[in-house]
Amino acid sequence: MSPEAGQIWPVSVPRQPRYNRKMPPDWNAGLYDASHAFVWEFGRDLLALLAPQPGEHILDAGCGSGHLTAEIAQSGAQVLGVDQSAAMVAQARENFPLLPFEILDVRALPFRDAFDAIFSNAVLHWVQPPEPAAAAMARALKPGGRLVCEFGGRGNIRILVEGACHALHQLGVHQPERFNPWYYPSVAEYSAVLERCGIEVTFALLFDRPTPLQDGERGLETWFRMFGSRLMEPLEHAQHPEFLRLVSDYAAPHLFRDGSWTADYRRLRIAGRKTPHA
Repeated sequence: MSPEAGQIWPVSVPRQPRYNRKMPPDWNAGLYDASHAFVWEFGRDLLALLAPQPGEHILDAGCGSGHLTAEIAQSGAQVLGVDQSAAMVAQARENFPLLPFEILDVRALPFRDAFDAIFSNAVLHWVQPPEPAAAAMARALKPGGRLVCEFGGRGNIRILVEGACHALHQLGVHQPERFNPWYYPSVAEYSAVLERCGIEVTFALLFDRPTPLQDGERGLETWFRMFGSRLMEPLEHAQHPEFLRLVSDYAAPHLFRDGSWTADYRRLRIAGRKTPHA
């Protein structure tokens, strides 16, 4: 699985995504491509910060369905996409059959001093605690290698999380906050994590990015079924519609306008370099 010097992986045009209804809806790769393309489309401008160069070995950590991996490859860099989701890797291989993708957890990367850069978009807020992933990425980088990542930061989807906790409480769930699956750190918090692992932070920004959701009035439901299904774990399936109604009632005054939903995203964007002696 380690990159081979001189190997070039050509990019192919993605095939039409296939919606597989047998996959769990929260990690349905076809649904991800069909209704949540904003995840990787917004990640495009992060590639400018990465600035991939021809011949570089680059790891896309948490590659999802492979779209940004393919854009990195178009620079002439030799890129490997990894994701812990077998469904996502299968979709990436379907979309871009000439590129390499592997099923790997970012916390357990087997590489050492192997990559000129690591890129990660919309992944690290799923990883708790954050230190194992940061340490694994640091090990995988060559000395002086760079890390460029973006994910949910402090205050991300605050209204949606508050609405979900409110709904769970109304439905009789004790301490609903314990079902929150996400990690949304501040600039200082995550910078400290990286620097303890030997990555010197050279750029960090926390910014608001209100994000329109697809599917019109059903956009909030589609989003929760894709990304927020863990919040519904303590409920019976028959309670899911009532949960979604309660969240919608809570969030609509803030996030619903002209027949569509906008998620209250806040993103943390960080770049750094592995120190020579890390």
